[in-house]
Amino acid sequence: MLRTACEVIVERGLANTRTADVATAAGVSQALVFYHFATKERLLARAFAYAAEQDLARLAAVVDSSSTPLEKLKKIIKLYAPQGRSKSWAMWIDGWSESMRAPELEKVSRRLDLRWKEALTEVIAAGVADGVFKCEDASGAAWRILAVIDGLAAQVTVHERVITRRQLTDWIHQSAAREVGLEPPDLA
Repeated sequence: MLRTACEVIVERGLANTRTADVATAAGVSQALVFYHFATKERLLARAFAYAAEQDLARLAAVVDSSSTPLEKLKKIIKLYAPQGRSKSWAMWIDGWSESMRAPELEKVSRRLDLRWKEALTEVIAAGVADGVFKCEDASGAAWRILAVIDGLAAQVTVHERVITRRQLTDWIHQSAAREVGLEPPDLA
């Protein structure tokens, strides 16, 4: 039911998703939805958390892999950056907006956001320790890299064709490379 709720949220947006929409899409009664989640707000928060857990599982696989810090950085950037007209990014942008008014969503959003920053900080610090990266503030670098990606992702998600996919990728690589003392082609 949570996967279905995520699909409905992506299609309709958090504010426009009704429990009846999720019930219909899942092929269950609305009463069953309320039985499991009690309120629409709890359903939306749990669906958002479910989607977040899927992303965090992919992130953990990268961080826990035996790849080098450079390879991990490349993989994290690829995983985090929007791919084409990203439906998942539409959900995150919508979720950030709704988080200002919905405490349950805010908790999930904050946990997801901080975990990405912690993971990237860990990878940058490992790269510095290995002598691959030059960076005096791994945490600050992680925050700035992800902020650039967040901003560009919002632009390409909300404003279709505002920049090309190539520009998006180049700007992300330029920003990340500057932060860790590399050249942009090193991240390609």
